[in-house]
Amino acid sequence: MARKDWIANERLPKAKLTGESFKKAFRIWSYFKPYKTRYFIGLFFLLLTSGTALLFPMLMGDLVDSGTNKDLDAINKVAGWLFILLLLQSIFSFFRIYLFVQVVENSLADLRKELYSHLVRLPMLFFSQHRVGELNSRVSSDVSLLTETFTTSIAEFIRQFILIVGGIIFLSLISPKLTLVMLCIVPVVAVLAIVFGRKIRKISRETQDKVAESNTIVEETMQGIASVKAFANEMYEILRYRKSMAEVVRNAMRGAVARGFFASFIILCLFGSIVMVIWFGMMEVRSGELKIGPMFTFILYSVFVGASIGGIAELYATIQRAIGATERIFEILDEKTEFVKDDRMSKEYKRFNGDVEFRNVAFTYPSRKEITVLNDVSLVAKKGQTIAIVGPSGSGKTTMVQLLLRFYDPDSGNVLIDGTDASTYPLNVLRNNMAVVPQDVLLFGGTIRENIAYGKPDADENEILDAAAKANAMEFINIFPEKLETIVGERGVKLSGGQRQRIAIARAVLKDPSILLLDEATSSLDSESERLVQEALDKLMVGRTSFVIAHRLSTIRNADKILVLDKGHIKETGTHEELMRKEQGLYRSLSLLQFEIA
Repeated sequence: MARKDWIANERLPKAKLTGESFKKAFRIWSYFKPYKTRYFIGLFFLLLTSGTALLFPMLMGDLVDSGTNKDLDAINKVAGWLFILLLLQSIFSFFRIYLFVQVVENSLADLRKELYSHLVRLPMLFFSQHRVGELNSRVSSDVSLLTETFTTSIAEFIRQFILIVGGIIFLSLISPKLTLVMLCIVPVVAVLAIVFGRKIRKISRETQDKVAESNTIVEETMQGIASVKAFANEMYEILRYRKSMAEVVRNAMRGAVARGFFASFIILCLFGSIVMVIWFGMMEVRSGELKIGPMFTFILYSVFVGASIGGIAELYATIQRAIGATERIFEILDEKTEFVKDDRMSKEYKRFNGDVEFRNVAFTYPSRKEITVLNDVSLVAKKGQTIAIVGPSGSGKTTMVQLLLRFYDPDSGNVLIDGTDASTYPLNVLRNNMAVVPQDVLLFGGTIRENIAYGKPDADENEILDAAAKANAMEFINIFPEKLETIVGERGVKLSGGQRQRIAIARAVLKDPSILLLDEATSSLDSESERLVQEALDKLMVGRTSFVIAHRLSTIRNADKILVLDKGHIKETGTHEELMRKEQGLYRSLSLLQFEIA
């Protein structure tokens, strides 16, 4: 596991191990059921591995006894058995690890696929209430922790538990008195070592955080060096960095003190406890109650038990985090999804005529119930009409588009398409009849071809080229040596804003929607890009019902109807000429203001 992933997993919250938490976590077993036979075979090999490990100290004691007695045949015989034992243990370990990894990777791949499929089907309300980073953490860090837990931690936990119980039983058979002494000393020291170790790791993480903060200062300063110099703030940044480095050093020194104490503790207490057990054992040897071979076996079992006690506590903490991760994963899987069919051209597919009506629609966002975004909004749009929606920021323009797409449903009133309530249509039918060209176009990191074909994944070459031509995109596509195979980069960073817009238009052309939604599609472009994009949009809008959210009012003068929204109410409705004749009208004020600015 990469170090940053290990750190992320260390910081995941732990779940309290209660009956309820185990009940929730046990749901993960449903993903293991298809592979349960192999998993149980893996557990069988785990038991064999633990059993052979417990036999190792006993044979080592026999080897020492054989050496003490100078019995060459016995020495060779025991050594032979030891090599056979090690061979068996290595074989058992291989199959145990191979089977566990095979089962867990397949099971958690199924979980990942279901989790991702579930996520993309969740409604927009869910995404408005959760950060992308948090969701990504659940898909990556939480599932990765489960992978580590089921492939390694649980198996090791069982193995260490068997070694502790089996080791104590064998110790008791060798010397009950010496076992009591060992149990009074070694486990206590092992637990104290765990506490020290956790403290050191915590300080180490804090130091890493401070180093990361100092690196952020360097990054911000270098990125904004022009601003730093323009404001003559070089000394301010130097002092800020010095302060950050002082905190790094302070934390590092805390860590050094803790590590120093830990080293002293290991030397004095841990090794001291071993010396004490050996001293007591040698007293038993001197008195004739114990032989050298069993004494050697006892020491090895003591080391096994001590190491297992130390290791099992960390494994227990990992399992706690895994149960917490399982609960968080199932929180997502328990969310109710939207019903979206995969097949665009299914028998249910119906092409809309394109008549749209908002009838007394009111809406508030679930996360901001106190703010009414739309209030008693009514409008009628006939097939092929262009409806422009204008108004100040926050007036509810984009919300109307989101209601059309059924990202949300109205609190009251109805959105009708072709005279039927939009909520009665299957979502795949509704959304496949619409296409959106947003202000900020998100392109996926593949090729231009793949991004255009996103509007119709089964489109052929001619359809893609035709869509690109209608979107005025071939002009720049032909400049690239790779043409349609040009990689656009993450989020389309290798293309300009105007080029990204034309790819989005080509995507919409290919989809061939009945209803077109343009959300300020030209507001952030330069004049030349705006001209090319607007030409493409004009061609795309022909014969379709179009809703245009406009920032630049000059682009909507030819709209069939202009709605002026203000604080969720429709203040004015009409054509450009009609609205400009209203002396005190909001549209006229906005238009004149833009004209003066221009």
